[in-house]
Amino acid sequence: MRSSLADALAAGPVVLDGGLSTELESRGHDVTSALWSAQLLRDDPGAIRDAHAAFEAAGAQVATTASYQATVPGFTAAGFADAEGLIARSVELAREGAPSSWVAGSVGPYGAYLADGSEYTGAYLSSVGVEELRAFHRPRLQVLAEAGVDVLACETLPGAAEVEALLAEVTALDVPAWFSLSSVTGPDGVTRTRRGEPLSDVLGMVRGVDQVVAVGVNCTDPASVVPAVVWARVASGKPVVVYPNSGETWDADARAWTGDAGVGDVSAWLSAGARLVGGCCRVRPAHIATVAGTVGGLH
Repeated sequence: MRSSLADALAAGPVVLDGGLSTELESRGHDVTSALWSAQLLRDDPGAIRDAHAAFEAAGAQVATTASYQATVPGFTAAGFADAEGLIARSVELAREGAPSSWVAGSVGPYGAYLADGSEYTGAYLSSVGVEELRAFHRPRLQVLAEAGVDVLACETLPGAAEVEALLAEVTALDVPAWFSLSSVTGPDGVTRTRRGEPLSDVLGMVRGVDQVVAVGVNCTDPASVVPAVVWARVASGKPVVVYPNSGETWDADARAWTGDAGVGDVSAWLSAGARLVGGCCRVRPAHIATVAGTVGGLH
């Protein structure tokens, strides 16, 4: 039997995949709707399977499902039938495309469902409470767990309230999960959530929660990874997960990415204590091959 992800992290670093939607877009698929890559769960599931296969071929050991923006209310609003079936399909496609990988069920924040960019500010947390967040996330978490994911990837979380809500649900389900926040490191060297809360305070919430197998950051600048790793490791006592963006910057006026794509200094992440490493937006299989090569060089 395959070891659990938690056991693997105890033994050494593990390689995550990269930006699934980025890879789909690069292959000519439209991911601009409110459902993002989840649109393809109905329209072109084979494309998702192929993208998973590309990341595994590049050396990824974890396949993250196309469910970041796949929610029951989101599918319902788009007029899609069988929302729960589509969420479960995301797990099947990851298994088929990356049969040698652990499957992580992606759970994006409430702001991703809003499709207004608010997952990068957490502004909605001023009006959406913990109980409402729990009720929103519960159906998708249950479907992903029942579909047999190896771990739930609660990711791009902008603030403490959403961490609190998801912790309660994950604990009730008793399913392994990682918690990853979108963060910013200020000039003072302190890493904070998008809501401005000290990352160490928020990630300290998971200390002692057995279901949480890793904590860290994603969808952040590669230059901010090392301080985030240090804060996360000390605060949580858990293995640290990091999967930043490519380092490019989105120019809203030109509607284009600027700067050079890359994965950052993976060796520095590992030296700081990261155990689960990969990429997020704009990180493609070739970048993950670089990550895998760095991790492989340690063995």
